[in-house]
Amino acid sequence: MFKTIYVGIYIVLYMLVLFPKLWKINNLEKEGKIEEMNHLLHKIASKWGKATVNITGSEILVSGLENIPEGPVLFVGNHQGYFDIPILYSSIPKPISFVAKIELGNIPVFGAWMRKQRCIFIDRENPRQSLKAIQEGIKSLKGGHSMVIFPEGTRSKSSQMNEFKKGSLKMATKAKVPIVPITIDGSYKILEENKNRIKASQVKLTISKPIYTENLSKEEENELSEKIYKIIQSNLN
Repeated sequence: MFKTIYVGIYIVLYMLVLFPKLWKINNLEKEGKIEEMNHLLHKIASKWGKATVNITGSEILVSGLENIPEGPVLFVGNHQGYFDIPILYSSIPKPISFVAKIELGNIPVFGAWMRKQRCIFIDRENPRQSLKAIQEGIKSLKGGHSMVIFPEGTRSKSSQMNEFKKGSLKMATKAKVPIVPITIDGSYKILEENKNRIKASQVKLTISKPIYTENLSKEEENELSEKIYKIIQSNLN
Protein backbone atom coordinates (compact mmCIF):
# COMPACT_ATOMS: atom_id res chain seq x y z
CA MET A 1 0.00 0.00 0.00
CA PHE A 2 2.89 2.34 0.86
CA LYS A 3 4.38 1.90 -2.62
CA THR A 4 1.04 2.76 -4.24
CA ILE A 5 0.76 5.99 -2.26
CA TYR A 6 4.41 6.81 -2.95
CA VAL A 7 4.04 6.25 -6.70
CA GLY A 8 0.84 8.32 -6.77
CA ILE A 9 2.50 11.25 -4.99
CA TYR A 10 5.57 10.95 -7.20
CA ILE A 11 3.52 11.08 -10.42
CA VAL A 12 1.58 14.14 -9.25
CA LEU A 13 4.74 15.98 -8.18
CA TYR A 14 6.50 15.03 -11.42
CA MET A 15 3.65 16.47 -13.47
CA LEU A 16 3.72 19.69 -11.43
CA VAL A 17 7.47 20.03 -12.00
CA LEU A 18 6.87 19.67 -15.74
CA PHE A 19 4.09 22.26 -15.75
CA PRO A 20 6.43 25.27 -16.35
CA LYS A 21 7.73 23.55 -19.49
CA LEU A 22 4.28 23.95 -21.02
CA TRP A 23 5.11 27.64 -21.20
CA LYS A 24 8.23 26.87 -23.25
CA ILE A 25 6.27 24.51 -25.49
CA ASN A 26 3.64 27.18 -26.10
CA ASN A 27 6.31 29.74 -26.99
CA LEU A 28 7.98 27.38 -29.48
CA GLU A 29 4.59 26.80 -31.10
CA LYS A 30 3.86 30.53 -31.32
CA GLU A 31 7.30 31.13 -32.87
CA GLY A 32 6.66 28.47 -35.50
CA LYS A 33 9.51 26.27 -34.25
CA ILE A 34 7.47 23.11 -34.69
CA GLU A 35 10.36 20.68 -35.18
CA GLU A 36 12.06 21.93 -32.02
CA MET A 37 8.76 21.74 -30.17
CA ASN A 38 8.13 18.14 -31.30
CA HIS A 39 11.66 17.12 -30.29
CA LEU A 40 11.17 18.59 -26.81
CA LEU A 41 7.73 16.99 -26.41
CA HIS A 42 9.14 13.57 -27.33
CA LYS A 43 12.06 14.00 -24.93
CA ILE A 44 9.76 14.99 -22.07
CA ALA A 45 7.23 12.19 -22.76
CA SER A 46 9.98 9.57 -22.97
CA LYS A 47 11.56 10.78 -19.74
CA TRP A 48 8.19 10.85 -17.99
CA GLY A 49 7.37 7.33 -19.19
CA LYS A 50 10.69 5.91 -17.98
CA ALA A 51 10.46 7.67 -14.62
CA THR A 52 6.88 6.48 -14.08
CA VAL A 53 7.76 2.86 -14.87
CA ASN A 54 11.02 2.93 -12.89
CA ILE A 55 9.35 4.24 -9.73
CA THR A 56 7.20 1.08 -9.65
CA GLY A 57 10.35 -1.07 -9.75
CA SER A 58 9.12 -2.80 -12.91
CA GLU A 59 11.28 -4.07 -15.75
CA ILE A 60 10.32 -3.64 -19.41
CA LEU A 61 11.78 -6.14 -21.88
CA VAL A 62 11.49 -4.77 -25.42
CA SER A 63 12.02 -6.79 -28.60
CA GLY A 64 11.49 -5.93 -32.27
CA LEU A 65 12.53 -2.26 -32.33
CA GLU A 66 14.12 -2.95 -35.71
CA ASN A 67 10.61 -3.57 -37.09
CA ILE A 68 9.59 0.09 -36.74
CA PRO A 69 9.77 1.72 -40.19
CA GLU A 70 10.67 5.31 -40.92
CA GLY A 71 7.90 7.86 -41.23
CA PRO A 72 4.43 7.90 -39.68
CA VAL A 73 2.92 4.59 -38.54
CA LEU A 74 -0.13 3.43 -36.64
CA PHE A 75 0.91 1.32 -33.65
CA VAL A 76 -1.87 -1.11 -32.74
CA GLY A 77 -1.66 -2.78 -29.36
CA ASN A 78 -3.59 -4.74 -26.78
CA HIS A 79 -4.54 -2.84 -23.64
CA GLN A 80 -3.93 -4.55 -20.31
CA GLY A 81 -3.62 -1.70 -17.83
CA TYR A 82 -3.15 1.94 -16.93
CA PHE A 83 0.63 1.65 -17.23
CA ASP A 84 0.47 0.86 -20.96
CA ILE A 85 0.79 4.56 -21.87
CA PRO A 86 3.98 5.29 -19.88
CA ILE A 87 5.41 1.94 -21.01
CA LEU A 88 4.96 2.86 -24.67
CA TYR A 89 6.17 6.43 -24.19
CA SER A 90 9.34 5.05 -22.60
CA SER A 91 9.93 2.30 -25.16
CA ILE A 92 9.09 3.60 -28.64
CA PRO A 93 12.00 5.65 -30.04
CA LYS A 94 9.92 8.12 -32.03
CA PRO A 95 7.26 10.73 -31.21
CA ILE A 96 3.83 9.16 -30.73
CA SER A 97 0.29 10.30 -29.97
CA PHE A 98 -2.51 8.23 -28.47
CA VAL A 99 -6.13 7.73 -29.31
CA ALA A 100 -7.46 7.75 -25.76
CA LYS A 101 -10.74 7.89 -23.88
CA ILE A 102 -11.99 11.40 -23.24
CA GLU A 103 -11.68 11.04 -19.45
CA LEU A 104 -7.87 11.14 -19.69
CA GLY A 105 -8.05 14.54 -21.33
CA ASN A 106 -9.82 15.91 -18.27
CA ILE A 107 -6.95 15.12 -15.88
CA PRO A 108 -5.26 18.40 -14.84
CA VAL A 109 -1.80 18.96 -16.38
CA PHE A 110 -1.69 15.41 -17.81
CA GLY A 111 -4.57 16.19 -20.18
CA ALA A 112 -2.83 19.39 -21.29
CA TRP A 113 0.34 17.45 -22.04
CA MET A 114 -1.54 14.84 -24.04
CA ARG A 115 -3.16 17.56 -26.15
CA LYS A 116 0.23 19.09 -26.86
CA GLN A 117 1.34 15.60 -27.95
CA ARG A 118 -1.52 15.68 -30.51
CA CYS A 119 -3.40 12.93 -28.68
CA ILE A 120 -7.00 12.44 -29.78
CA PHE A 121 -9.76 11.86 -27.27
CA ILE A 122 -12.78 9.69 -28.03
CA ASP A 123 -16.12 9.83 -26.27
CA ARG A 124 -17.34 6.26 -26.58
CA GLU A 125 -20.89 7.36 -25.74
CA ASN A 126 -20.98 9.78 -28.67
CA PRO A 127 -20.71 8.06 -32.11
CA ARG A 128 -20.58 11.37 -33.97
CA GLN A 129 -17.68 12.63 -31.85
CA SER A 130 -15.89 9.28 -32.25
CA LEU A 131 -16.16 9.54 -36.04
CA LYS A 132 -14.78 13.07 -35.90
CA ALA A 133 -11.87 11.85 -33.76
CA ILE A 134 -11.02 9.15 -36.31
CA GLN A 135 -10.97 11.82 -39.03
CA GLU A 136 -8.56 13.85 -36.90
CA GLY A 137 -6.38 10.75 -36.57
CA ILE A 138 -6.28 10.26 -40.34
CA LYS A 139 -5.28 13.88 -40.80
CA SER A 140 -2.55 13.59 -38.16
CA LEU A 141 -1.09 10.45 -39.76
CA LYS A 142 -1.11 12.08 -43.18
CA GLY A 143 0.69 15.01 -41.58
CA GLY A 144 3.56 12.75 -40.55
CA HIS A 145 2.70 12.00 -36.92
CA SER A 146 2.74 8.43 -35.59
CA MET A 147 -0.15 7.29 -33.42
CA VAL A 148 -1.06 4.51 -31.01
CA ILE A 149 -4.50 2.95 -30.76
CA PHE A 150 -5.91 0.25 -28.48
CA PRO A 151 -8.71 -1.33 -30.56
CA GLU A 152 -10.14 -3.19 -27.55
CA GLY A 153 -11.39 0.18 -26.35
CA THR A 154 -10.76 -0.50 -22.67
CA ARG A 155 -8.33 -2.33 -20.40
CA SER A 156 -8.58 -6.12 -20.27
CA LYS A 157 -6.93 -6.10 -16.80
CA SER A 158 -5.56 -9.56 -17.60
CA SER A 159 -3.59 -11.61 -20.10
CA GLN A 160 -6.77 -12.13 -22.12
CA MET A 161 -7.73 -9.90 -25.07
CA ASN A 162 -11.12 -8.32 -25.67
CA GLU A 163 -12.59 -8.06 -29.15
CA PHE A 164 -11.39 -5.24 -31.39
CA LYS A 165 -13.85 -2.43 -32.04
CA LYS A 166 -14.99 -2.27 -35.65
CA GLY A 167 -13.47 0.47 -37.73
CA SER A 168 -10.54 1.01 -35.37
CA LEU A 169 -7.97 0.46 -38.14
CA LYS A 170 -9.52 2.83 -40.68
CA MET A 171 -7.04 5.51 -39.69
CA ALA A 172 -4.21 3.47 -41.19
CA THR A 173 -6.01 2.26 -44.31
CA LYS A 174 -7.35 5.75 -45.10
CA ALA A 175 -4.01 7.45 -44.44
CA LYS A 176 -2.10 4.66 -46.24
CA VAL A 177 0.48 4.30 -43.45
CA PRO A 178 2.03 1.06 -42.11
CA ILE A 179 0.46 -0.71 -39.15
CA VAL A 180 2.85 -2.00 -36.48
CA PRO A 181 1.28 -4.58 -34.11
CA ILE A 182 2.48 -4.30 -30.49
CA THR A 183 1.95 -6.92 -27.80
CA ILE A 184 1.98 -5.75 -24.17
CA ASP A 185 2.39 -8.76 -21.91
CA GLY A 186 2.18 -8.28 -18.15
CA SER A 187 1.39 -4.60 -17.58
CA TYR A 188 -1.79 -5.51 -15.66
CA LYS A 189 0.42 -7.14 -13.02
CA ILE A 190 1.74 -3.72 -11.98
CA LEU A 191 -1.64 -2.47 -10.74
CA GLU A 192 -4.87 -4.13 -11.87
CA GLU A 193 -4.01 -7.66 -10.71
CA ASN A 194 -3.25 -6.43 -7.18
CA LYS A 195 -6.55 -4.72 -6.30
CA ASN A 196 -5.11 -1.41 -7.54
CA ARG A 197 -1.95 -1.65 -5.47
CA ILE A 198 1.41 -1.08 -7.17
CA LYS A 199 3.68 -4.10 -7.48
CA ALA A 200 6.99 -4.40 -9.31
CA SER A 201 6.52 -6.64 -12.35
CA GLN A 202 8.22 -7.74 -15.53
CA VAL A 203 6.52 -6.63 -18.74
CA LYS A 204 7.34 -7.91 -22.21
CA LEU A 205 6.80 -5.57 -25.13
CA THR A 206 6.93 -7.26 -28.53
CA ILE A 207 6.97 -5.13 -31.68
CA SER A 208 5.96 -7.20 -34.71
CA LYS A 209 6.79 -6.61 -38.37
CA PRO A 210 4.87 -3.80 -40.08
CA ILE A 211 1.87 -4.40 -42.32
CA TYR A 212 1.82 -2.01 -45.27
CA THR A 213 -1.60 -0.73 -46.28
CA GLU A 214 -1.02 1.09 -49.59
CA ASN A 215 -2.09 -1.73 -51.91
CA LEU A 216 -4.49 -3.79 -49.84
CA SER A 217 -7.52 -5.22 -51.60
CA LYS A 218 -10.98 -4.72 -50.12
CA GLU A 219 -10.93 -8.33 -48.93
CA GLU A 220 -7.55 -7.84 -47.25
CA GLU A 221 -8.81 -4.70 -45.53
CA ASN A 222 -11.81 -6.62 -44.20
CA GLU A 223 -9.50 -9.31 -42.80
CA LEU A 224 -6.98 -6.85 -41.37
CA SER A 225 -8.48 -6.57 -37.89
CA GLU A 226 -8.56 -10.34 -37.37
CA LYS A 227 -5.03 -10.69 -38.76
CA ILE A 228 -3.57 -8.10 -36.38
CA TYR A 229 -5.53 -9.53 -33.45
CA LYS A 230 -3.94 -12.95 -34.04
CA ILE A 231 -0.43 -11.48 -34.37
CA ILE A 232 -0.77 -9.63 -31.06
CA GLN A 233 -2.35 -12.61 -29.33
CA SER A 234 0.39 -14.99 -30.56
CA ASN A 235 2.97 -13.08 -28.49
CA LEU A 236 1.05 -13.37 -25.22
CA ASN A 237 2.09 -16.02 -22.71
